[in-house]
Amino acid sequence: MEPKKNSKANVGRNSSLYFAIGLALMLFLTNYAINYKTYDKEEVDIGQLNIEEEIEEEIPITEQIQTPPPPPPPPAAPEVIEIVEDEVEVEETVIESTEVDQETEIVEVEDLEPVEEVEEDIDVPFAVIENVPVFPGCEKGNNNQKRACMSKKISQFVNKKFNTELASDLGLSGRQRINVIFKIDKTGAVTGIRARAPHPGLEKEAKRVIGLLPKMKPGMQRGKPVNVPYSLPIIFQVQD
Repeated sequence: MEPKKNSKANVGRNSSLYFAIGLALMLFLTNYAINYKTYDKEEVDIGQLNIEEEIEEEIPITEQIQTPPPPPPPPAAPEVIEIVEDEVEVEETVIESTEVDQETEIVEVEDLEPVEEVEEDIDVPFAVIENVPVFPGCEKGNNNQKRACMSKKISQFVNKKFNTELASDLGLSGRQRINVIFKIDKTGAVTGIRARAPHPGLEKEAKRVIGLLPKMKPGMQRGKPVNVPYSLPIIFQVQD
């Protein structure tokens, strides 16, 4: 006797579908169980606030300083109105007409001679002048080299010409300093010599020596010759 099979009673034909549904359901439950959190509920006692109790504060009594009122403004000075009698005769100015007619004589204006402009003497310091004065023998080099050469030449000239024995004859001793100021004018000559020293005799000797300086090429500023002030300290030691 053969067993009877019913195609609808075959359980294994949808087993893969059931397995996938069961697996998905287990994963969902597992994820929910992992992420599920619980919190402990604790009762927190925040106390009671009794509003009925009034808080009394002691307010310190402070002394009120009264500011004195400002002084009243001074009374306005009475206006004095001076009455002037209208007795002054006013001369009327008559303005003549400047219009001319054919009968008016025309006066010829003579040619005016041009007035020569007076050039002002400008002093430019030795340290900032564009082209320094040139001492004889210092023609070569740039502006800074000419400046250094000039200072050296003047110092050598003064040391050679100055009479240092004069201080001993004047009764001076020790270290002596003479400050000399002069100008190299627009022609290159030395002018305006001034000296300050402990003794008038030293001042006179310093002026004499500076007056012996040779004529130089004048200093130039913006292409024009100008006056150049120059200061020179003369220091020497008197031999006892």
